[in-house]
Amino acid sequence: MLENLALQQNINFKFGALFSSNGRELLSSGIHEWISVPARGGQDRGHGLHAAVEAAFGRARRAGQDNPILIGAIPFDVREASCLYVPAAYEWREQAAPEAVREHSAAPDLLDQRSLPDEDGFKKAVEHAIVNFRHSDVRKAVLSVVRELRFADAMDVGRLLASLRAQNSQGYLFRIPLPDEGELVGVSPELLVRKQGDRIVSNPLAGSAKRQRDPEVDRAAAEGLERSAKDQYEHQLVIESIEAILAPHCTELDVPSRPSLMSTAAMWHLSTRIEGALKDPDMTALQLACIIHPTPAVCGFPTESAHKLIRYVEPFERGLFTGLVGWCDAQGNGEWAITIRCGIARHDTLRLFAGAGIVEASNPASEWDEVQAKLGTMLSACGLAA
Repeated sequence: MLENLALQQNINFKFGALFSSNGRELLSSGIHEWISVPARGGQDRGHGLHAAVEAAFGRARRAGQDNPILIGAIPFDVREASCLYVPAAYEWREQAAPEAVREHSAAPDLLDQRSLPDEDGFKKAVEHAIVNFRHSDVRKAVLSVVRELRFADAMDVGRLLASLRAQNSQGYLFRIPLPDEGELVGVSPELLVRKQGDRIVSNPLAGSAKRQRDPEVDRAAAEGLERSAKDQYEHQLVIESIEAILAPHCTELDVPSRPSLMSTAAMWHLSTRIEGALKDPDMTALQLACIIHPTPAVCGFPTESAHKLIRYVEPFERGLFTGLVGWCDAQGNGEWAITIRCGIARHDTLRLFAGAGIVEASNPASEWDEVQAKLGTMLSACGLAA
């Protein structure tokens, strides 16, 4: 059954993309127009990315599309080129049911792997950030790692996607073709923003704990996360920032006073679901995403200072990791998830990404353990132990 699903997905994705959420999935085929304009200032009507998307939608309408759609990904650094496109055709359909996946999926043989930075380098970066907190206005910085895997043959991305769906059927599943023949694939648990009419939802996550096999130990881990002053502080920085950004654009905004618990197969997360109504219903999902991104959940606080610290201590460019992935139609409706629990497949290599929020109370060893646990989602989908 899994083989049939993977084959079907490979056929569907030969010239298209997928974004799946809320029991339905968006499938695209063909490319009507690529849009690589950076997202910086994308909230400004008539300029930059907004103008490029509106112009592309106009050309798609003239080509016969009633309600053109935009799908793709935006990098962590909004000054970099976007990876967005208006497809030649698309359809919405009911989300495929998750399939049972064998414990050892038929991935190619793993030839080698490396982490950038390695364990020692990551811990030193955490220490550097903590020292920086004591001598600057930065209160949080998100630091990340890359795990690069090289296989004996190309990864079957259709099978990888089926395994991710089985692990987290409630997540935001995505597969986006990239201009350099690579594919961005993953299943994000975190919604940056969804817009339907004048209603919006944002569901940021910050503060995490690894799931445990023993139910009692697992429940204790969840309860410990809820009690953790460090994680509650980290989470509150994110919520306060998003609330401050959204409030001026809303006639109403409901922000719960305390986070709840959200779980995936690999992690517990502190989660806050924010809902509101827009003052201007014509504001698009993409504009909202450009206003909010990057949040302290993926960058830090304050944003600009944390971004400078990240560029200084991280030994690689994040690219699409911790950016945005999703869609927006010509009516302005859409949804954008945070690009986490993901990888980039290209020929015989798979680059996986994971990050952790660092605050002054962080422990370097614990933060290393956290990023390794977060890598577990993609590693498990490859049939590999974390």
